[in-house]
Formats: sequence, structure tokens, C-alpha cells
Amino acid sequence: MTKLTPGSAKKFILDNTALMAPLHVPEVLLHLADEAHDLWLRTEEELAEIGLPPPFWAFAWAGGQGLARYVLDNPGTVRGKRVLDFASGSGLVAIAATKAGAAQAIAADIDPFCETAIALNLEANAVNAEFLGTDCVGSDDGWDVVLAGDVFYDEAFAARLKPWFAGLRARGAEILVGDPGRAYLPRTGLQSLAVYQVPVTRVLEDAEVKRTTVWRLA
Repeated sequence: MTKLTPGSAKKFILDNTALMAPLHVPEVLLHLADEAHDLWLRTEEELAEIGLPPPFWAFAWAGGQGLARYVLDNPGTVRGKRVLDFASGSGLVAIAATKAGAAQAIAADIDPFCETAIALNLEANAVNAEFLGTDCVGSDDGWDVVLAGDVFYDEAFAARLKPWFAGLRARGAEILVGDPGRAYLPRTGLQSLAVYQVPVTRVLEDAEVKRTTVWRLA
């Protein structure tokens, strides 16, 4: 199998996804893997052989869809502000923030394929956002709002996020988390802003609809 290079990433993404709107956020178009594609079903060995990490960017996860829906329905959350879409994946939340009037949206993800996927998705929606490809946990670039979807899935990762989010909140940033019941979501210090029933794919989840809450770090 041919190993992917940065120059072939765009072709790979276009060949393995289709341009579609997530069901819960029809205002946004994304290059996504649908049920007809076997992108996620490939073994980890196959993905590693072609230089591809697990393609989280190829799916509209429930937490991100909930956050995007909330931002579009409540544009005052981001209007005129500098917004970080942390663990951006497809760029869905950054695109929603831009559409809702954010002064600047930064899509952050350490997966190098996300840069290409997000660029394609920005183009499809005729909006602009910046891409940050470094691990920004623990840093503070003065963002007004931090949006994080589906980030509390791993115990060690959650342990890194909690003090970072708390520090950002303490100096005045708004922290909004979209979560469909991941195992390591904090049990205290969160205020529920909205609850959605988000359609998802059976390839990835244990249900066809995930009850997803948008939380504000209190």
C-alpha cells in the first residue's frame, strides 16, 4: 500500500469522503465518511501503513455537533470574539463560530491530516479560520472563548485538560464543552446550557442518537 505524503492527503480525503451536512447542523457542509465508506473500518495496521492516524476528522461527532448547534443558535456566545476550537477534527465547531460572527476562529488539532481536512471544509463553507497544529494544552493565547467537543474520552487526557480549562476560566475565558456522556467528563463545576438529541453513525457509537449536553465551565 502506498504511503501517504502531505501532497496526497487532499486526494485521499476527497476519495474517501463525501461532501454532506451533519444532520444536527444542516447549515455546515463537511467532507465526511458516510456509511458507504470503510474508512473507519480499516484496521489500525492498514491505516498506519499508509501513514494515517485514526481519522477522527472524517466524522461529525456528537459533542461537536451539539456545540456547533448551540453556537449557531446563540451567536452572542462568540460574536466579535477570539475563539479556540480545541481538538477541532473536521473543523465543524470553528466553522460554526465563524458563521456566528466570531472575530477570529482558531481550529486546533495535533493530527496533521486535520489541516488539510479543515482547509477543504472551510473552502466548502466559504469561510476563513486559522489552523493550529501544536499541542496547546497548558498554553494561553488570550482566547475569549474555548469550545471543546468530545474531549473527555480518555482518563489521562482528561487529567491534563481539567487544570488547563480551570486556569483559562479563572482569568476570564468562557469554556464550553460538548459532551454525549463520555466517561471522564468532570462531575462538578459544570453548568448545563442546552441538551440535544444528536443523530450519529452506528460505525462509531453504541446508538443512533446520542443525548448531548453543552456545558459551561462555572
